[in-house]
Amino acid sequence: MMRKLLIANRGEIACRIMRTAKRLGVTSVAVYSQVDAHALHVELADEAYLLGPAPARDSYLSIGKIIEIAHRSGSDAIHPGYGFLAENADFAEACAANGLIFVGPPPHAMRLLGSKSEAKAAMTRAGVPVAPGSSGGEDAELFEAARAIGLPVLVKASAGGGGRGMRIVRALEELSSAIESARREAGAAFGDDTLFIEKYFSGYKHVEIQIFAASHGGVVSFLERDCSMQRRHQKIIEETPAPGLTPWLREQMSDAAIRAAHVAGYTGAGTVEFLVGEDHFYFLEMNTRLQVEHPVTEMV
Repeated sequence: MMRKLLIANRGEIACRIMRTAKRLGVTSVAVYSQVDAHALHVELADEAYLLGPAPARDSYLSIGKIIEIAHRSGSDAIHPGYGFLAENADFAEACAANGLIFVGPPPHAMRLLGSKSEAKAAMTRAGVPVAPGSSGGEDAELFEAARAIGLPVLVKASAGGGGRGMRIVRALEELSSAIESARREAGAAFGDDTLFIEKYFSGYKHVEIQIFAASHGGVVSFLERDCSMQRRHQKIIEETPAPGLTPWLREQMSDAAIRAAHVAGYTGAGTVEFLVGEDHFYFLEMNTRLQVEHPVTEMV
């Protein structure tokens, strides 16, 4: 049973986790950088420990320091919150190797779903609809895929996120430069320049399904959030229930999200994102963490 929880984060999410821990009778442990010494999450915690200097690499991204503080404080679990190390499979493995509970999905699920091309292949095996496209490859294979599925297409980084490593291609003569720039950006941002291609669907909605998976295998869907209002692939407004989503489509998407969690061997909170047309949908990605937007679902 969890008795002492270290929250490897700061700000709003760390405060919310601490308040919940208090309600559950769990002792909370904060970590902080030098500039966060008087931050609210430090004041709310039952105990607080200095991580290091302000740069994140020396504090909130330092796996070794966080594990050491967990042992020093007598914590038996670590909650990563969102951002920083929340989707870092190496961090989850380090927790397990040091006898600590990682409050999140298992490392193998994080790695599978962290690769958009591998995730897409897994969804195909599970019968979850995926957009037409390639699963990765060299430039020649990307050109072949673009010709096969028809323009416009979207060049995407397999390890990407936040809109980086993505290019819309509307004419075949644009594809070579799009691949080159996407590879360069993906390599710099993620250390992995693997690309794949998908059909680009203009005017489709972006809808995500909140799920929670228990360690015994049960998965529950908490229905959807519409996050179509975006700027530079960053969500601006989310709402639920999603306007214009039929009961039948909502049920089909919830079932698909549950299958996605099962095929990945997922546990914990996660979000499955879809592109949605009038009467069909395609798997986009699965976020292996508690999302910033989860309070929208909590309000229902």
